[in-house]
Amino acid sequence: MSGQRKIDDIMRLSPVIPVLVLQEASDARLIAESLVAGGLRVLEVTLRTPAALDAVREMRKIEGAVVGCGTVLNEAHVDAAAEAGAEFLVSPGLTPSVGKAALRSGLPFLPGVATPTEIMTGIEMGLSHFKFFPAEASGGVSGLQALAAPFGEARFCPTGGVTEQSVPDWLAIPQVLCVGGTWLVPRGPVDPAAIRAAAERASSFARSA
Repeated sequence: MSGQRKIDDIMRLSPVIPVLVLQEASDARLIAESLVAGGLRVLEVTLRTPAALDAVREMRKIEGAVVGCGTVLNEAHVDAAAEAGAEFLVSPGLTPSVGKAALRSGLPFLPGVATPTEIMTGIEMGLSHFKFFPAEASGGVSGLQALAAPFGEARFCPTGGVTEQSVPDWLAIPQVLCVGGTWLVPRGPVDPAAIRAAAERASSFARSA
């Protein structure tokens, strides 16, 4: 199965993908357990902290979790994510070097785009699924509707400024398979009950695609 087919399957597992910035790897399993129990199986751990790769390793131990790395910025990040057991890769943008490294890894890859040129670059590389980022700052729902119109086969995951309240508006766009959200696990002490409740609400959103 191709990486793009796999990323399509992953994006369809949950209407919301938690975007996680973890300061402590010791919190990873409890967070993953709470999210999966609430119905969100796909978890994106951003490579923004020293704890990220260890957090991926811990989350991979949770039954039902599909764990990937976000904020993949270069070939070294691709290699480190693969070594840690990441099941997919997410980048905030798309450059030839990152794209080639991600494709070479064989891992499902979701690159960030915000312009027609970036989408066309991705399509030329054989990609069809993209992260629309930063979503709100790039025009919001109407911005993505206009951007996606010429690219009928492209599919999107808006991330960046998406809120629990705005999820239905994003999912109403036929080419949107899921959204990325940071609100599910707020900063501070881990509250498993609150995380699970937020995940349950998020998992109940319906998509049009």
